[in-house]
This record gives sequence, structure tokens and C-alpha cells, in this order.
Amino acid sequence: MSALPLTAAPVDRPRQTRWLLRLHRPAIYTWAVLWLALVALLLALDGPLLNAAADAWRQYERCTTSERCSYDQNAILRYKDYYNYATIALNVLPFVLAAWAGAALTGRELESGTARLAWTQATSPAHWLAVRLALPALGVTVCTGLLAWLHHRAWTASQGRIESAKEWYDRFTFHAGGPTLAAMALAGLAAGALAGLLLRRTLPALAVGLVAVGVVRWLTELAMPHLWPAVTRLSTVDQGFLGKGMVVDQGMVTASGAHVPPPTCDSAASCAAAFDRFTGRYNTYQPQSHLWGVQLTTTALTLAVAALLVTGCFLVLRRQTGTLRAARP
Repeated sequence: MSALPLTAAPVDRPRQTRWLLRLHRPAIYTWAVLWLALVALLLALDGPLLNAAADAWRQYERCTTSERCSYDQNAILRYKDYYNYATIALNVLPFVLAAWAGAALTGRELESGTARLAWTQATSPAHWLAVRLALPALGVTVCTGLLAWLHHRAWTASQGRIESAKEWYDRFTFHAGGPTLAAMALAGLAAGALAGLLLRRTLPALAVGLVAVGVVRWLTELAMPHLWPAVTRLSTVDQGFLGKGMVVDQGMVTASGAHVPPPTCDSAASCAAAFDRFTGRYNTYQPQSHLWGVQLTTTALTLAVAALLVTGCFLVLRRQTGTLRAARP
């Protein structure tokens, strides 16, 4: 009976996943606690906190028709404070992810040498990096997607019930209540990972990751109003700017119909003389009906930036290791 041919043992690819989960267990637990706290807060903003504040606003509105009345001001302030806490926390998440990715996901393993040890255990550098990007990206997308949905639901429920509710074009509300939150979180993850690969040190990678995601957010803010066709409304000089929404451009209309920036003046007399030269005003803006158009185009732009950052991660790793496929034993 002929002997069976010897074959190399298959690589246990799931081992990298188990190792990643075990290595970053404290971060996973911290993320779970933070995520659950935000979910609970957003549900409260869509439930008891909202109802109490809405009742207080109704009581306040009745004060205009009655000489003696009272309303629960604390309920209004409580809702406002907790809404701001939740919204700011969601906007900060991409920065937290960038710091963690730079310091722990790639930077610490490269600094301590555990990454090179993994590459000698029948794990290619490409597979090592793919696991470290794909697994957190999946969790981040699901978690931030749900948080964004809960935030948008809470914001929608406040419209018409809370007089001090934020407008849709408020930058923090806009990013916290749509798919741009998940896209920005993925960009933060990729930016931090790239910083860790470039610097190979924990603290510098943490700082550079924070700066990188801040630059991405700043560039997104600049481009966002221009990513969807805007609406322009004309008005007389005395009417002021008409239309409400995310402002793209504002200015004055000359007698020839040209659009120019508003004049600068330092006194009432000089302002009156400056505005007499114009026939009207123009306001170019994104109305609320364009909310999802702006959201989706901003999300696509941010995802494109995230994809470029991920590509940069693999290119940097290839330059550092010489090849993306380690030789198999």
C-alpha cells in the first residue's frame, strides 16, 4: 500500500482574529460600555426626556395667555444638556477611534515587535493588516450606524415639540444623525492605522491620528455644502437674506445682475451708502429637503477618503516589509 503524500498543514487564519480580540479585550469592553451608555441616552432623548421637555414647552407657551403660570424649566434645560452631550460624544467618536487605531491597533504592535513575530508564524503582513482593519471596521460600522439612526430618530421626534431643538444643518447634529458618522468613524480608523504604520510608535501615532482625522473632518466641512445642487433665492436689500438651511454663499446683487460679496462698513452712514449701490441680495443654500442628498454625497466623499487611507496602509506596509505575501513553510 503506497504512502499518502505529505502536504503542508493549512494556515489557521481564524487564529489572528482570536488573537486580535484577546489582545484588545480592554478596548472592546470600554467601547461596549460607551456604546450602551450612548444607546440608553439616545433612547431617553426619544422618550422620557423628550416628553418632559415637550410638556414644559407647552406650559411655557400658555404663559403668554395667562398672568399666573409656571413651567418646568429644569426639564427643558435637562433635555438641552443631554442632547448636546450625546451629539458631541458621537462627533468625538471618530477621533477616539483614530487615537486607538494609531496607538494600539498598529503602532503598539510594531513598536513592541509582536507584528513581526506574527509574520514569522505563517501569517503574511497583508493578512495581518487586513484582519486589523476589517474586524474593527465591521464593528464600527454596525455600532455607529445604529447610534446615528437613534440620534436621527430622537432629533426627528423633537421637531415641532421642542422650541430650542437644533436645526438639521447644525454641523454637530448633521454628522451625528446620518451615515456620515459611520463614514467618518471608518476614516478615523484608517487614519490612525496609517499613522501607526508610518511612525511605528504608540504616542506619536496617537497624536498624528488625531490630527489626520481632524484634517479629514475640516476638508469635509469645506466641501459638504457644495456636493449637492443648491437653491438660490433673491430678495431686496431691505428684506435681508431669504431662505433657511445650510448656507453655501450669500451676497449682494448689482444693477447688472452680478453677485458680489456683501460690503464692509464701520458706521451707519457708510453702510447706508454702501448698500444703496445694490439692487438686492442673494442667498444660496441647501434647504431641509436636500438633507439626505447632502448626507449621502458627504458619506460617499468620506468613504472615498477612507479607501485612500486604507490603500495607503497597504502601500506603506509593502514598502516596509518588501512583500505582502510571506513565504509559506
